[in-house]
Amino acid sequence: MKMNLIRKAGFLLVCATMVAAGNGTAQNVQRTSQGIKCATQGMDVNVEFYSPSIVRVYKTPSQKSCNKESLVIVKTPESTPVSFGEKGKNVTLSSRLIQVEVNPETGGIHFFDSSGQRLLTDKDYGTQFTPFNDAGVPSFNVRQAFLLDKDEVIYGLGQQQTGKVNQRNQKLFLRNQNMSICIPFIHSVKGYALYWDNYSPTTFLDNPQEMSFDSEVGDCADYYFIYGGNADGVIAGVRELTGQAPLYPLWTLGFWQCRERYKSPDELCEVVDKYRELKVPLDGIIQDWQYWGCNENWNSMKFQNPRYINKMGDPEYMKFLPNGEDRNANYGTPRIKSPKEMIDYVHKQNAHIMISVWASFGPWTEMYQKMDSLKALLHFETWPPKAGVKPYDPFNPTARDMYWAEMKKNIFDLGMDGWWLDSTEPDHLEIKDKDFDTPTYLGSFRRVHNAFPLMSNKGVYEHQRATTSDKRVFLLTRSSFLGQQRYASHSWSGDVVSTWEVMKKQLAAGLNYSLCGIPYWNTDLGGFFAWKYNNNVHNIAYHELHVRWYQWGAFQPIMRSHNSSPVAVEIYQFGKKGDWAYDALEKYTHLRYRLLPYLYSTSWEVTNKAGSIIRPLMMDFPKDKKVLEMDTEYMFGRNFLVRPVTDSLYTWQDDKQNGYQKNMNKIGKTDVYLPAGAQWIDFWTGKSLKGGQTIQREVPIDIMPVYVRAGSILPWGPAVQYSTEKKWDNLTLRIYPGADAEFTLYEDEFDNYNYEKGAYTTIAMKWNDKDRTLTINDRQGNYKGMLKNRKFNIIIVEPGKGCGDGDATTFDQSVSYRGKRVDLKL
Repeated sequence: MKMNLIRKAGFLLVCATMVAAGNGTAQNVQRTSQGIKCATQGMDVNVEFYSPSIVRVYKTPSQKSCNKESLVIVKTPESTPVSFGEKGKNVTLSSRLIQVEVNPETGGIHFFDSSGQRLLTDKDYGTQFTPFNDAGVPSFNVRQAFLLDKDEVIYGLGQQQTGKVNQRNQKLFLRNQNMSICIPFIHSVKGYALYWDNYSPTTFLDNPQEMSFDSEVGDCADYYFIYGGNADGVIAGVRELTGQAPLYPLWTLGFWQCRERYKSPDELCEVVDKYRELKVPLDGIIQDWQYWGCNENWNSMKFQNPRYINKMGDPEYMKFLPNGEDRNANYGTPRIKSPKEMIDYVHKQNAHIMISVWASFGPWTEMYQKMDSLKALLHFETWPPKAGVKPYDPFNPTARDMYWAEMKKNIFDLGMDGWWLDSTEPDHLEIKDKDFDTPTYLGSFRRVHNAFPLMSNKGVYEHQRATTSDKRVFLLTRSSFLGQQRYASHSWSGDVVSTWEVMKKQLAAGLNYSLCGIPYWNTDLGGFFAWKYNNNVHNIAYHELHVRWYQWGAFQPIMRSHNSSPVAVEIYQFGKKGDWAYDALEKYTHLRYRLLPYLYSTSWEVTNKAGSIIRPLMMDFPKDKKVLEMDTEYMFGRNFLVRPVTDSLYTWQDDKQNGYQKNMNKIGKTDVYLPAGAQWIDFWTGKSLKGGQTIQREVPIDIMPVYVRAGSILPWGPAVQYSTEKKWDNLTLRIYPGADAEFTLYEDEFDNYNYEKGAYTTIAMKWNDKDRTLTINDRQGNYKGMLKNRKFNIIIVEPGKGCGDGDATTFDQSVSYRGKRVDLKL
């Protein structure tokens, strides 16, 4: 009877191990060690468990092979026990965490948690392959549709400028460009994520009928289902699949000053001098573009601008003078006469320096000629226009080798500390469809477009790691793709316009980016283009915007002030001590440095436990429905609730965009929602407030609402001028009572990769709120130069005590700690 039914169904038994449907009809299904293969609807479907919580689904047109090697995925399938069965016509596969049902007739796939709760559906007949000629290579447009719950909230898709946290009910064209980082990845409030492994321009669509990814070119439909149970679990799964984030050096967490651009070594070094003179903390200064000279010499990766090498007036070098600069200007005798001297001077001032390197080359450069000979230039127009500049092909391993070799020889060997990899989308001007036919090492540019930043960052990171272990890699880059965290890559939100409306959008952009599992992100403080303020740093309305944006920056993973020429945004451009803008900027710079022990320990959690620094409220309060789409506040680490002020309260502008000041004594207010499920303590006042309510918080110009979750231990660092000026041998521990608390203080050598070999220490602390007991556990680990003895000053926060940005003068208790457990009754 069974054989008759098989013949009637018209299916072929492909192996001895067969999965039978419940009605007795055997389907054309082959069982593999950790999944199945089946042929249906003109395509071959593969389902494979990569782990108990990760499933790969891989579909190809029938009889079409696809030897794909993912650029994103680093995990190989681990041995995972999988049970197989039947449910009606469907084949079932189950690990200990998730269940998968495959309909061999329609190609539809259902994903469930271990309790049988449906999570996601790959729609019946939802996979489409449309033949497509990709620059002469037969391929396909690939579309995959899914079914979500009606009210399901999803996040992710990279960094979009829509101002929305919830990515439902919209259509987005995912092609990387300035300010838009496009990642075909969704993170559901139901505790799962979906990554569509395709690098070509892709249309994301969500409507009441379905959600879909529609990619311009691909040989297969290839996606990964990641189940985490909650948001932290999802992000842990993403890092497991795509790579962990290495630890940045401590100095990167301090304050960075930048401008488009410092035009000479003297100008750059004078900024460092001024900060040290004013005693405003600074850890980094950034050299932007054109140290190489004119546009034709774009990104030569050499200091050829005559002002940088003391060659003004020398005909051999004057040809490199940047476009528009006065050839006859008399700058006098420079104090700093070479790039090496500039870098050394910055280091002597206990600061670090980062430099801009682009993903393109001008026709005068040696790299242009070398890349062209290698056929590793992409021949379409990029920034700057009409200069003959072309992007390079980072998909070519030899091109990546050449790229680093030039960086190392001409810049890194001088002592450079970090890299600003700009325009890694790359910039694409006068876009034409035929531009995407441009060949790369891995096929058409269309096929790999969105992975350009991933591969460009990969080349620099891997080569610097191979060169030295003494200096941790730090890459600041304008574009990104899934998995880029493994390359020590930090993205910012691009060249955004300086307006209140744009500032508001950045928070939603950053929250969604973080929920893609990439932990390091920031935004230009004050915005980049100050056009709406007549490019006038003295415009008082611009002062208010810059101050509010800057305050928010103290609670971003990287704190970097940057703006477009002619606006200069160093602190002294905003007045002097006693002026409200200057004082507010100074206050939050100092505050940033007091938070370094907390932030560095949180960064270790990112590296060691797949943690997150920017945490949308849904991560910590998933049961509070009010926070699921909240785009006005977030958690900074697990303890701080941050509510940036994104409205003008103290200035106004006339129709000519001139700014005027209002009455500063009339204090404005802003709404703050305190999530349910916790008690909250006002960081500035120590006042305790119940969760689950919206309050109106007074926000004088120097106050941004910050709350600490009751049940927190906050290590309060010393007042310093740079991150390593003082050892952490006399830390204050602020205890925020109202619930039990835990915190682990992490320390190492603050640079180099010895931590990967176990050279670090952790000190776990626990607060028992009922017994009012603080336990400081045994120190674990060791490293060269570690503190063997230190003092902890403990203070229990309450109104007027241990709150705000100042130092306490009295403590509840102080203890000398020598690495052994201490129990303190408070």
